[in-house]
Amino acid sequence: MPLVLKTAPAVEPILPAEAKLHLRIDGTEEDAYISSLITVARSDVETITRRALITQTWELVMDEWPDKDWFEIPLPPLQSVTSITYKDADGDENTFSTDNYVVDTDSEPGRVRLVDTADWPTDDLYPLSAIRVLFVAGYGDAGDDVPDPIRQAMYLLIGHYYENREAVINSTGANIQILPMGVSNLLQTYRMFGF
Repeated sequence: MPLVLKTAPAVEPILPAEAKLHLRIDGTEEDAYISSLITVARSDVETITRRALITQTWELVMDEWPDKDWFEIPLPPLQSVTSITYKDADGDENTFSTDNYVVDTDSEPGRVRLVDTADWPTDDLYPLSAIRVLFVAGYGDAGDDVPDPIRQAMYLLIGHYYENREAVINSTGANIQILPMGVSNLLQTYRMFGF
């Protein structure tokens, strides 16, 4: 099930001023670098947890309809499903009506389920990537919407990346630096499995 990012987050969970306060930096010389570290930390946390942090739009691509009357949407928390479209064998795109399904945004991961009177379309499908589910995920539009433990893990990553600008420390007697253990501990309860 490939995922395609359609609309990236408009903001980051941590503002540059907040990151600079955490890093104890007063000047502006490294503002662009710190902003890039924030983006990298968010991306890393999203990869580790398999979640979307700030509101963003994705497309889930499937080859065929599920065997059951529901399927899961990755990257919780799910905010909404915008559309479900599919290509028939001739390559013509069709929209699966919203009257045929309900969206569960309360579960993690979110789900799409057929209503009792509906079935998945029986048209022959295009051989590959026939079904596309456009959905919106994330905790919200602002950094404060993201749970504090996730934001704290980001602070740790930002500090780690700022202090360790190379993949390996290569000096006599130095310990090799790895991601701070606190990051794993902070993110453990937010990790999603199965996708």
